[in-house]
Amino acid sequence: MKETTHRPRSMLVTGGAGFIGCNFVRHILATEPDLRLVNLDALTYAGHLASLCNISESHGDRYRFVHADIRDLEVVRRVFSEHDIDTVVHLAAESHVDRSIDGPLDFIDTNIRGTANLLEAARSAWQNRRDVRFHHVSTDEVFGSLGADGLFSESTPYDPSSPYSASKAAADHLARSWHRTYGLPVTLSNCSNNYGPFQFPEKLIPLMILNAVSGKELPVYGEGANVRDWLHVEDHCSALGVILRRGTPGRTYNIGGNSERTNLEVVHTLCDLVDQIQPRSDGGSRRDQIRFVTDRPGHDLRYAIDADRIKSELGWEPSHTFEGGLRATVEWYLANQEWCEEVMRDQYDGSRLGLTT
Repeated sequence: MKETTHRPRSMLVTGGAGFIGCNFVRHILATEPDLRLVNLDALTYAGHLASLCNISESHGDRYRFVHADIRDLEVVRRVFSEHDIDTVVHLAAESHVDRSIDGPLDFIDTNIRGTANLLEAARSAWQNRRDVRFHHVSTDEVFGSLGADGLFSESTPYDPSSPYSASKAAADHLARSWHRTYGLPVTLSNCSNNYGPFQFPEKLIPLMILNAVSGKELPVYGEGANVRDWLHVEDHCSALGVILRRGTPGRTYNIGGNSERTNLEVVHTLCDLVDQIQPRSDGGSRRDQIRFVTDRPGHDLRYAIDADRIKSELGWEPSHTFEGGLRATVEWYLANQEWCEEVMRDQYDGSRLGLTT
């Protein structure tokens, strides 16, 4: 495989106020000292300016935030023109499976039409300057469910189970088609479940941490037997940086953390970590707060990533162990409960989503 090199100078990050986005913005500004970055985010329920604290102060004129929606093509085109964008990292998406069950049309509109708008704006820019690069960030959920054995590779057929994963699958196909039809230099990545700081507290790990320390029940779907591969968000960000610089246009890269765990194993570990760091006043175990609840409709049994391509072609491997990364994550949430309260205020009360059928 012929190695290519791309040096981003003016980057557009979509969804940069969300979980992965705000971590990526910090990472890429720290590792690319000459980069100018525009962060475009609609600030929906999971995107918050509180997640971007101190970035403007730390990076000055190199960083610009634009409050806008990727569904507005004219605004997207204007951002490309005004900031002379040569690199796109597309992270903006409606991304929670349970919310997609309750309201699928928002996922279709943002994840599909919004992606098409960005691809068109990038294509227009590329026609005027040939150094444009577009990276589309996706999920392993597009592949559907594995049995007890096997791994998702880049050639695994798509078989999405939820409105969320179906919308991301459609966006993936659009990104590939803009490369194959128009020649736009596009790379794609499909990652496993991310965890780490600044994740909106509707997701499993932050929700369990906050419920555990608050003495609330810890709801586990079904029997907790569903398996996910866990990837620390900082490892994900470093992989994206490598793909941007040296990935081959038209190529897809799976990004995994080599950390398969059942949901129940994850919750047990979280309970034990919270007990170690902040013991219950009665001396009891947070495991006693676990409650098994009705499973999610269409809940895929197992995801697992084969990340050999990015390792063999680009030399990337995760640096975080799951044990060390999870402890650091628990410590972060316990130390940043004010952030949690701020982003959840009027947005999410901790109740279960995705019960609509």
